[in-house]
Amino acid sequence: MNQAIQFPDRETWASEYQAVCFPALVNGMQITCAIAARTLSKRYGGDTQEAWLNAFREHRWDLEEEAEALLKAQQENDQGWLWLS
Repeated sequence: MNQAIQFPDRETWASEYQAVCFPALVNGMQITCAIAARTLSKRYGGDTQEAWLNAFREHRWDLEEEAEALLKAQQENDQGWLWLS
């Protein structure tokens, strides 16, 4: 059976990381995925947390597809987070 990956619509702004964080459920286990504000700004523009959250929401499908590929390649960091760059 293939690895089941789901992305609930629960993205949040994490000021301590200056990133949008979003969960991924991988075979029932939750993994935190994140994309830094500077990455969102470089890709889509914006200079506020609201703009970056809106950019994430607008490009959700592409970002989740990117995260899914990284999760399948087991690219989590030492803390178990997956960062899109």
